[in-house]
Amino acid sequence: MARKKDSATRYPYEPDYAVPPGQTLQETIDALGIDQRELAARAELSAKHVNQIIKGIAPITHDTAIRLERVTGVPARMWNNLESNYREQLARIAAKDRLQQDPVWLKSIPTRELMARGAIEPTTDKVELLEAVLSFFGVATVEAWKDGWSMPQFAFRKSLAFEGKAGAMATWLRLGEIEAQKAECAPFDKAAFRAALDEIRSLTVKGPEQFVPRMIELCAASGVALVLVPEIKGAPVSGAAKWLTPTKAMICLNLRGKSNDRFWFTLFHEAGHILNDSKKETFIDVDYQDDPREHQANQFAASLLIPTSHNQELHGLTSYPAVEAFARRIGIAPGIVVGRLQREGVIGYHQFNGLRQRLQWAED
Repeated sequence: MARKKDSATRYPYEPDYAVPPGQTLQETIDALGIDQRELAARAELSAKHVNQIIKGIAPITHDTAIRLERVTGVPARMWNNLESNYREQLARIAAKDRLQQDPVWLKSIPTRELMARGAIEPTTDKVELLEAVLSFFGVATVEAWKDGWSMPQFAFRKSLAFEGKAGAMATWLRLGEIEAQKAECAPFDKAAFRAALDEIRSLTVKGPEQFVPRMIELCAASGVALVLVPEIKGAPVSGAAKWLTPTKAMICLNLRGKSNDRFWFTLFHEAGHILNDSKKETFIDVDYQDDPREHQANQFAASLLIPTSHNQELHGLTSYPAVEAFARRIGIAPGIVVGRLQREGVIGYHQFNGLRQRLQWAED
């Protein structure tokens, strides 16, 4: 749910300059009526070193801070804090300068959507926006984000479907990750998850108000965080599966396609990846069939929803009543049967659509 903008919200002031602690030191010795040379003598430091501290060139070390405390009466912790804040601000300014060189990448990220969903704070400042987006993805630089696509934690299978859409795809996936990380789950148990899928299959005949909370509960009890994340424009993805930790998996779904047969098939397809494939990769359903693991996940979903022992009978279904009776007998929603018949070419995509249910996101 999008977060409403609060007119009273206060944003921290972030100056575009850094004040060296030497400025405070100069004001302090002026108030004491001593000059830099006398300070150097009292602190047993060189006059040059004191001057460099005043100008912000030389840092105030912990030893120097103690010496300054003894001479000025100002606690060492204050000098240390001033020095730390100064160096941090210098680093932030340098980082902003570097970020200003990356405006093109930001255009690939659906930032307005992120702001509308409350994932990042609204801002019109490009550098602030870039910083917020990098924090959202949990990376320090744009280069780190780009490099991440070749690393295990980001490396989901790529195809032509990803061309020009990586930003939107990654954004949708990251929204799911953040939501899944917050979900409380038991340690993953393969047998428990497989059993949970059997019960979830029986939920296909229920309405969303019943099946959504129950399937989330069943998955969590077996170590899988199941999250539903609304679609993002430009991300042709129906679902994703990945391991967040060695003992916690994630399945992320949206309502792309809007029909119940597509929704349920995607869920069990992603479950197949969790049960049968590597914990080091992320699998995203983008409607392509160029990988044997995708074929395997498809077969897992198809056979779990409609066991292969029913294949001969399935291919003989040619009427509404026959489809409804078959679905009722094997305990699944008739729309799932229709979707299977359409995909396998037994009936046309224009046939029996009245048995498929249209799903949509509930109004806030």
